[in-house]
Amino acid sequence: MTEEKKHPLVSCSPFFVLVVLLCVAVWVGWKIAAPMLRDVHDPEATPRLVAARGTLAEDEQATIELFKNASPSVVNITTSRIARDRYQLRPLEVPQGTGSGIVWDARGYILTNFHVIQSADRATVRFDNQKEYEARLVGYAADYDMAVLKIEAPGEELHAVPVGTSADLQVGQKTFAIGNPFGLDHTLSTGVISGLHREITSPSGLPISDVIQTDAAINPGNSGGPLLDSAGRLIGMNTAIASPTHSSAGIGFAVPVDTINLVVPGLIRKGNTDHDRRPVLGIRAAAPPIAKSLGVEGVVIEIVEPGSGAESAGMRSLAYDDKNRPIADVITAVGGVRVKKIDQIWEIMGEHKAGDVVPVEVLRDGKTMHMDVKLSDAN
Repeated sequence: MTEEKKHPLVSCSPFFVLVVLLCVAVWVGWKIAAPMLRDVHDPEATPRLVAARGTLAEDEQATIELFKNASPSVVNITTSRIARDRYQLRPLEVPQGTGSGIVWDARGYILTNFHVIQSADRATVRFDNQKEYEARLVGYAADYDMAVLKIEAPGEELHAVPVGTSADLQVGQKTFAIGNPFGLDHTLSTGVISGLHREITSPSGLPISDVIQTDAAINPGNSGGPLLDSAGRLIGMNTAIASPTHSSAGIGFAVPVDTINLVVPGLIRKGNTDHDRRPVLGIRAAAPPIAKSLGVEGVVIEIVEPGSGAESAGMRSLAYDDKNRPIADVITAVGGVRVKKIDQIWEIMGEHKAGDVVPVEVLRDGKTMHMDVKLSDAN
């Protein structure tokens, strides 16, 4: 008995399968491309309706008002130096850099950083209304990175910044920095006080103490501009950033206004410069909170420099007992003048020269001691 050969119900040739697949591909491609082939323009298009804004938040209004009030007190400082054309021996004015400045008073005194004008032969001051004035150097204190310029401008141009205090600042307070970063006139940045009692190095190599740390963006060109509190008062002068790229990294520093208010009047009176270097006692001061923890008013000595007049007079460096309590000598008066901060000692040093012997009162273990200290040159 023979078996019958079975045939498939449907026979598909390879050609037929290829045609079907091609049709499917064309259909899918059309579905994808069809929307793209339609006209995407709408001749009836009109602007969208503007959503109602409402009033600005209270803190926004306060910031706007602060900037409006403070801007006339901030200036742009452009510096240049004079060079000689080696072929024609003509003097050429070469741009040096830009920075910021603060209108100190209505007589035309302008405060800025020493490093802003350090290598300059000429400085121009420009206000927020774009009016420019030539500036003359009054004096500088490289030890504090401060300089004072003078311009001859009408009184209506000179809006002195309100001066605050820095001794009572607290971490977390709002800060407002105004300056000219990268040459961009009157730029506002905001932040908070990130730290207090910091120490940075001045252009002369000596430390500047009690410096304010802020996270308000401070960039090249902000130097010499004001750091303000929420009342619009000057609490510091922006002077440095801590960044390997020299651009803002959230850590900026400002010289405290209490120091500024001690140094600037002396510069205006006498024009102190580095040719009139201040002598030193030979001590490094501890941070002010240590004096507060001891319940005393004065300058706590942290380090007595070896070979200094302070060491010869018998002053001691800061130490701690077995319960980690500070044992310290505290300077309470220098030359008959009561002192509470190291900046006051620096101010007194400006009245003396190396080799002078100055009476110093030191509080030790609750008793006042009188020491005569021979001043020496700053290293």
